[in-house]
Amino acid sequence: MTAPAPDTRDREPAPTGGDGSAADDSSDPGSSTPRPTTTAAPEQPEQPEQPEPDTAAEKRRGGRWRRVDALVALVYLAGAFWVTARGWRDYDGRLLGSRPNDQGFNEWMLAYAAHAVTNLENPFFTTLQNAPAGVNLMTNVGMQLPGLVLTPVTLLFGASFSYLLFITLNLAGTGYAWYHVLSRHVVDSRAAAFVGGLFCAFAPALISHSNGHPHITAQWLVPFIVWRVIALSRGERVIRDGLILGGLVVAQFFISLEILFLTALGCLMLVLAYLVFRPRDAVRRLRPLLSGLAITAVLVSAAAAYPLWMQFAGPQHRVGHPGTPDIYALKLGSFVEFATKSIAGGPTSAIGWAPNTTEQASFYGWSLVVLAAGVLWWLRRETTVRVLGAVGLVSALFSIGTTWTVGTRRTDVPAPFALVQNLPVFDSVVVSRFALITTVALGVLLAVAGDRLAARRTEPAGRLAARVGAVAVAAALLPILPMPLDAKGRTPVPDFVTAGTWRDHVAPGRTLVPVPVNGMTSLYWSSAAVAGFAVPEGYFLAPVSATDNTGRWGVDPQPTAKLLTAVSLGERDTTVGQADVDQARADVRYWKADAVVLPDRGARRHDDLKTVLDALYGPGERVEDVWVWDVRPFTR
Repeated sequence: MTAPAPDTRDREPAPTGGDGSAADDSSDPGSSTPRPTTTAAPEQPEQPEQPEPDTAAEKRRGGRWRRVDALVALVYLAGAFWVTARGWRDYDGRLLGSRPNDQGFNEWMLAYAAHAVTNLENPFFTTLQNAPAGVNLMTNVGMQLPGLVLTPVTLLFGASFSYLLFITLNLAGTGYAWYHVLSRHVVDSRAAAFVGGLFCAFAPALISHSNGHPHITAQWLVPFIVWRVIALSRGERVIRDGLILGGLVVAQFFISLEILFLTALGCLMLVLAYLVFRPRDAVRRLRPLLSGLAITAVLVSAAAAYPLWMQFAGPQHRVGHPGTPDIYALKLGSFVEFATKSIAGGPTSAIGWAPNTTEQASFYGWSLVVLAAGVLWWLRRETTVRVLGAVGLVSALFSIGTTWTVGTRRTDVPAPFALVQNLPVFDSVVVSRFALITTVALGVLLAVAGDRLAARRTEPAGRLAARVGAVAVAAALLPILPMPLDAKGRTPVPDFVTAGTWRDHVAPGRTLVPVPVNGMTSLYWSSAAVAGFAVPEGYFLAPVSATDNTGRWGVDPQPTAKLLTAVSLGERDTTVGQADVDQARADVRYWKADAVVLPDRGARRHDDLKTVLDALYGPGERVEDVWVWDVRPFTR
């Protein structure tokens, strides 16, 4: 289906010169080139008054397109529920996807956001995880805005429901956002815009990140940010467009700083590519663009000054990402392989080609790569296509890491990312995620190609070309369409926590210590209590030490935590000495704990753990479905 092209459509004119430059810069309304003078037309006789245009047809067309938009939104929503369906069967009892620790942390982030809103606490730093040192939330995933918006849902239904709703709506919202921008500003064909949005939201990149990274899949503002940057370059309403862009950037800042950085990098690549292919026009557009970006920068600086300080200089901030960049890099072959959760993929299809199941940010398959190459050749005279090709290629090369690869083996030959790996911010990015920019470039390229085919349907040869093109796109996309994510059961949180009985034993802001002292157990219990109590350890990125802010995962456990873990694994017996007792009481003082809690079911070697805890803290008390050791006499 092809939408009629409105007269007011805001789109770049197609280049007419074979070298990609404009055939006549004077045709551009913003050009400084003078237009040729024309002679005045002879005076015409007065025309009879024309009747008012009948708006009924316009209304019917508008109503039809609104129905089309609604249908597109429903299709995207159905696709999102298809991907996350197994989690919805029991959102409290199941973990969706292959990265349960990532899901647990993000559930905790949503729970903490609800806690921070209702208790007016700092949304960027907290000591309620990793007590008492705390966690810098800006150097982790942030998500303050989604947490704020979902606070009523979290308070009513719990953090696990909010997480699943968030991860589902991210896919549908990202798809529709791209469809909206493409259909209003880039292409005439709604079908072409639909395919572009479908790819941007349901390509392997976003499906793999749906295994536990909602801050990565929350890209529903990205197309609007990109379009406002392009609108700024036209210089029509610089102040207004600069303020609008600033508002969008601020919102994305509080959704995902990492996606904002990748979006900014993609826009920079777009500008530089346009400068290469259309230098005169690009230089002319730079002045309004830079003026508008200055307005945007002022607004963003005012709104984000404190969280930016927290990110780069606040307590528990970190520099860089744990491990070398190439640990998280893709291989050249990653672009033609199939993702784990695609129709043509399987459990072993991505092994050796991606760092893990969440970082399959390319995996387009041979068919789509060949199709994209064919489109780039077919439309090679169009500046838009050249720019998209350049942006997609450069970002793909960055995702390879610091060295080139042969098969699944990494060589010693430097690759493009080696040039920027030590720059600020670049040193903290997971390298494979540069391919997220490639995915967007491919999605827009598919929309443009589909639109060009749709425009030729009025010609006899064009109808055949459109049919062949549609078959080619379907054949290329079908193998990478997503399959539902896996789900598995989670260990139930004790009723002692979910029913709120913990409030009788732990004061607000004080620490409850789950046994064994495990980071994920701490987060699941704290999430269920909407972060009502502090917990030791956790799952987060932090500096190595107070004197070394290099990033690392988590912290070293306290000696008592190590002792209890060893007992639960059967690595030591239940014998404890006075030194163990003294250390255990010192550790609960360090944690600022009010209670140590052992679940009555689900803990390995439960009886041995209870014996050791009785020896360390005195006899415990059975409360509902847990044993509680009141350690306030040792910590107050």
